[in-house]
Amino acid sequence: MKDTAKDAGRDAAGAGAGAGRTEPLGVAVVGAGYWGPNLVRNFQSSPEFRLRWLCDLNVDRARQVLGNYSTVQATADYAAVLADPEVEAVAVATPAGTHLDVALAALRAGKHVLVEKPLAATYEDGLRLVNEAEERGLTLMCDHTYCYTPAVARIRDMVRSGELGDIQFVDSVRINLGLVQKDIDVLWDLAPHDLSVLDFILPDNVHPVAVAAHGADPIGAGQSCVAYLTLQLNTGAIAHVHVNWLSPVKVRTTMVGGSKRTLVWDDLNPTQRVAVFDRGVDLTAPQEIGADERRDMLVSYRTGDMVAPALGEKEALRSMVEEFAASIRAGRPPLTDGRAGLQVLDILEAASRSLEFKGAVVGLRTGR
Repeated sequence: MKDTAKDAGRDAAGAGAGAGRTEPLGVAVVGAGYWGPNLVRNFQSSPEFRLRWLCDLNVDRARQVLGNYSTVQATADYAAVLADPEVEAVAVATPAGTHLDVALAALRAGKHVLVEKPLAATYEDGLRLVNEAEERGLTLMCDHTYCYTPAVARIRDMVRSGELGDIQFVDSVRINLGLVQKDIDVLWDLAPHDLSVLDFILPDNVHPVAVAAHGADPIGAGQSCVAYLTLQLNTGAIAHVHVNWLSPVKVRTTMVGGSKRTLVWDDLNPTQRVAVFDRGVDLTAPQEIGADERRDMLVSYRTGDMVAPALGEKEALRSMVEEFAASIRAGRPPLTDGRAGLQVLDILEAASRSLEFKGAVVGLRTGR
């Protein structure tokens, strides 16, 4: 999202089918498992879309999701879905290992594509999707759902407006008891949420350049169940992510420290999800005193008020669906475009390499 060298290609996104349209956009959902029903519900309730198909290998499951009175067609024939000229967009909610084939087929059929996270199973696969969409002038969007919550939208505004000052650190904790996955470690399971939010809120001139990861498997699950991820930002600041499947308590907090104010987001606190503290450390640099004295006098502490900004109530998926439609109609990249998904994959793969080398610092490919 912050690679200016790619702006020309990305600004063409959405210029294909659907751009400039005012009537509802025809859409198909592929996958009726865990996430597909949520997409079905939000596409059906959106005036921007008309849901035409729900495609799943298990047609009975698709029919059950749609209900007995739905006019949406259930099918296991993906080719038939792509051949429908009234389908202008496809939402992919299948396992990550299938994202490349399913999304690539849709793009090659001239459809705009929304992909459930992660964008693909590997960085290389994700890059193929991004390049295909840009070459064809189609919208490719990654469903980074947390980015469309009212809390994260407000955090993005405060960070990017300079209200917090220069970003000095970001610290995220996402811990709970289970579910231990068989095929991926805790970083790939939980960290994508925090990494997508980080990419979403940081100003365009601030981005990660390297990562170091440490993990442990104290229960013998075969992959890390507890992990700590540290990102070096190009400004010298750091971002830290703690993920854990073994915690007896559930914690979802993110702290964003700035030179002016510090923000705390507690996603499990419905009465005060976001709090902004006018408290922190100020630095002064008197030029007329000696170096030793200067070191002692540089730091002073600021204790001010805490403000909890009012947040609206709106389902994140509804906002995400609206952004998908808006990006198609305007022919612009969505807020969480394919390159945002690519950034997350880059960090996760670098973190896996770091784990292999006992916490070694690994540079990022997209270090944009």
